[in-house]
Formats: sequence, C-alpha cells, structure tokens
Amino acid sequence: MNLTADNVEEIFLDCLFKEKETKDNPVLVEGIANKFGFHLGRVENHKDEIYSMLKQLPKSFQKDSGGGMSFLEACTDKDRNLWTGLQPIVEQLVVLGIAIKKVSYCLPKDFWKTLPGGVPYFVVE
Repeated sequence: MNLTADNVEEIFLDCLFKEKETKDNPVLVEGIANKFGFHLGRVENHKDEIYSMLKQLPKSFQKDSGGGMSFLEACTDKDRNLWTGLQPIVEQLVVLGIAIKKVSYCLPKDFWKTLPGGVPYFVVE
C-alpha cells in the first residue's frame, strides 16, 4: 500500500471503535498529542498495510539502517517526497505502527521536551 495521507487516515479511522460498538479488549496507544483506543481485530486486519507504509519512511527511521529519527522528519517518504504536510496524519501513522508493535519511541515521554521541537524520535522495527 502506498504511503499517502488518504491511506493512513482511512486505515486509522477504520481501526477506531465505531459508535455503539462494544469497546472490549482495546489496543491502547499513547500518541504525541493524544491517546487512542483501537479495535484489536481491525488493527490485525490492517497490519500488513500499516507495516508496508511504515517501511516507506526514510531509512533514518528504520531500525536496521538508521535507528530512529524525529517525528518532524516523518512527513517525507524514503525518496524525500512530501507525503503529508499535516502532523496529525503523521501521528496517525505512528500510533498505528505502535498498535501493531512495529514502532517504538526512542526515549520516554519525559525526555521529549529536550528534543528538537519537543517531539519524540521513533523507530520502525
């Protein structure tokens, strides 16, 4: 799946709980600015698509080639093309990655304020 703002947002919205849906066994994720609860089954259904999009981020984000980079750099793909200019969309991709256990923050949240822009560095496993 291509890394686009539309694709990220579509999957993100599908993974959220729907109105009147039982919120049993949620996947809880702390994002940069928000906390999210995702539907476990739908997260699992989208796992390959999410991972495919994460692998399109620059090499600096990949564990095996860069070891992590700033959230502020995640708006471009591995070819340095801008895939989104909206930080909330980048946050959606990051939290989906955390939900599938393929993204982790490089430092605990208490340290984010010391980083450029006060935002975390994260790595794609």
